[in-house]
Amino acid sequence: MVMGGVGLSRRRSRLDIILSVLSAVRDGVDKPTRIMYATNLSWRPTQSVLRFLVQQGLLMEVREGRERRSKVRYRLTEKGLEVVNYFEKARDLIVLEEFPL
Repeated sequence: MVMGGVGLSRRRSRLDIILSVLSAVRDGVDKPTRIMYATNLSWRPTQSVLRFLVQQGLLMEVREGRERRSKVRYRLTEKGLEVVNYFEKARDLIVLEEFPL
C-alpha cells in the first residue's frame, strides 16, 4: 500500500510482534488460534512466539479439560503486564505521527 508517496509495507520487528501478542492476551484473547488472528501472524510463528513468552515468564500456559483433549489458554503474568505497560508508556511519550520517513 502506498500512501502519500511513502510505502507503508514495513516489516514488524520482533519486539512489535511480542508486544502485540502480550497486548492481545491482556485484552482477553487467550486461545492460540485467536491470538494468531488478533496479531496477524501465521500458525508457526504464533506457536514460536507463545513458547518464547512462556519461557521468558511473560505468559503462562493454562490447560483446561481432560489430558487427551485439553485446551490450552494463555494468561499474562505480572512480569508480562509490566512489560506491556512499560512499552505503552514509552510509546505515549513519543509522537510518532510527526516522525519523518
